[in-house]
Amino acid sequence: MSLVLLIAIPFAGGLLAWLAARWSVAACRWVALAASLAGLGLAVVLWARYFTGSGTGVEAAAASAGSTAGTAGAAAAPGADAFVLHFDVPWIPQAGIRFHLAIDGLSLIMLMLTFAVVTLALLSSWTTLRRRTGLFHFQLMWAAASLAGVFMALDLFLFYFFFEMMLVPFFFLIALWGHEQRRRAAIKFFIYTQAGGLLMLISIVALYFVHGRQSGDYTFDYLRLLGTSFSGSTGLLLMLGFFAAFAVKLPAVPLHGWLPDAHSQANTAGSVLLAGLLIKVGAYGMLRFLIPLFPQAAFDFRDIAMGLGVAGILYGALMAFAQTDLKRMVAYTSVSHMGFVLLGVFAWNELALQGVVLQIVCHAFSTGGLFLVAGALEERLGTRDLGGMGGLWARLSTLGGFGMVLAMAAMGLPALGNFVAEFLILLGTFQVNRPAAIVASLGLVLATVYALSLVQRVFHGQEPVTLPATPDRQSGRGRWGLSVRELVMFAVAVVVLLWLGLYPQTLINTMRPTSDFLLRTAPAATTLDPPATTQGAAPEPAAPSPAAATTSGGAP
Repeated sequence: MSLVLLIAIPFAGGLLAWLAARWSVAACRWVALAASLAGLGLAVVLWARYFTGSGTGVEAAAASAGSTAGTAGAAAAPGADAFVLHFDVPWIPQAGIRFHLAIDGLSLIMLMLTFAVVTLALLSSWTTLRRRTGLFHFQLMWAAASLAGVFMALDLFLFYFFFEMMLVPFFFLIALWGHEQRRRAAIKFFIYTQAGGLLMLISIVALYFVHGRQSGDYTFDYLRLLGTSFSGSTGLLLMLGFFAAFAVKLPAVPLHGWLPDAHSQANTAGSVLLAGLLIKVGAYGMLRFLIPLFPQAAFDFRDIAMGLGVAGILYGALMAFAQTDLKRMVAYTSVSHMGFVLLGVFAWNELALQGVVLQIVCHAFSTGGLFLVAGALEERLGTRDLGGMGGLWARLSTLGGFGMVLAMAAMGLPALGNFVAEFLILLGTFQVNRPAAIVASLGLVLATVYALSLVQRVFHGQEPVTLPATPDRQSGRGRWGLSVRELVMFAVAVVVLLWLGLYPQTLINTMRPTSDFLLRTAPAATTLDPPATTQGAAPEPAAPSPAAATTSGGAP
């Protein structure tokens, strides 16, 4: 039931916070914060139990496999040994739909990231949000519960259910608590993401029937669908449906149009959630579903996808440098950083996968941290316009110091986590596509330009003649100082980036059993030569693959 609690705790906490707001705004905030920290604590306990000390890696998964034998055969399915915990009960048995949740190293990383980022978002809105406070905290915790479901669902219909459900709270977070053009940005966000999601739904239903006709086993279970073979262009078309949904979320160029508007119009908490969590769903979906389910089609599409990744890296960096709105500038840096993720996913070897997971986590804290800086500046100055800033270091030296470290992380400075992530991605990409790796490395140079430009334009240079005067409504700090709450937010982001920059093995060890499983579901692209495959069928790995073994339902 731990897996169910990871969804129930934030949702119940959001409902209680909404009710508590009728009597006390402070109680509403504390209830939501307690629910978020409880979810984080439970995820950390599961991580410590299965991925640290004697319970590390495959041994923990194997030890847990026997305890899940009663979950309708989930543990007996191919690849189930990569998952350390299952919750599997019938949901709509007539259609082969089950409420199947499971966690492995990748899921636990994403769950810990979810609750950590939600906690930072809650703290960022602690004193600035004064309208519909109860509803706001309910939407925030609803988003957390939906994301937890996305990262644990192993039934494709259940995954789609959570995937679409999370759009609702994000839509309202932008439309109700955003800035002047918030409704336009929210509608644009919804249209983009809903269109991609519908294409994925078509692919999911088609995959259900293709597998059922081959094996007689009509199911949406991920582990039983692995190894399904496709004839002709069927696999490519189904893979493109998944790719469209995940590329919009990532976002990949040219499907990124919703992101700058959504970021610039959302409030600080909404921007932190968008950057730290929502766009990570695209990366997670590609790792978990797209390539394992459609290995041959993904390999055929690899060069195009990597080209889109390189385009995103360069385009996002150039557009970031050209912005005059601080939040739009940070938003375009996300397009650039997620280009590295797309590149690493389709490189599909151990180095690249390690880099992708590190990039997912480090980007959440570096770019999320920059949105926290933007929010703190907007609260004090009343503007996001870079032309209205400058020369603030003397009066905002503490905030400037944190901003500089976060900007250096965004540009990939050694000793910070983003450097390790992007280095591993480029190294893994170089093994399969040297031109893409070489051109993508120019993104590191462009990142230096926009990161140094951000610091210069905000904190150095000449101070504007007049600064917008806004009353200091936040207790516990001076006019230009930081409160304890703000110090905690920025310190957490910087400490995580330093930790992963100096000792990335923490995440790599947690991810290793999952990466081994993922690489077994599709051949690792470790050379410049394509793997030997049979035309129209899923590629066969050199070693026996659990994903290709025959399941109890008769899947190939």
